[in-house]
Amino acid sequence: MTLTKAQIIDDITEQLAFSRKQSADIVELLLEIMKQNLEEGEDLLISGFGKFCVKEKKPRRGRNPATGEDLMLDPRRVVTFKCSHVLREKVNNFKNE
Repeated sequence: MTLTKAQIIDDITEQLAFSRKQSADIVELLLEIMKQNLEEGEDLLISGFGKFCVKEKKPRRGRNPATGEDLMLDPRRVVTFKCSHVLREKVNNFKNE
């Protein structure tokens, strides 16, 4: 099952006794701060969770799968994620139980 933003808002509402609106505002603000830093090309480190990194991709050759035509793909930025050892251990311990 996928965890959704609505479920996160519901959990915050229940666990911290905030109103649903306050919880939604907190989640939206947190995500907006994260997006702004990544847009600026800055890495985002959340201790005990992991690190989001912005990587620069160079232009490269590609192929249109429908026509087989060769083309050049534009340079772009992508976001990668590397989980912390704490998160990795939790995920692996969950599987072994």
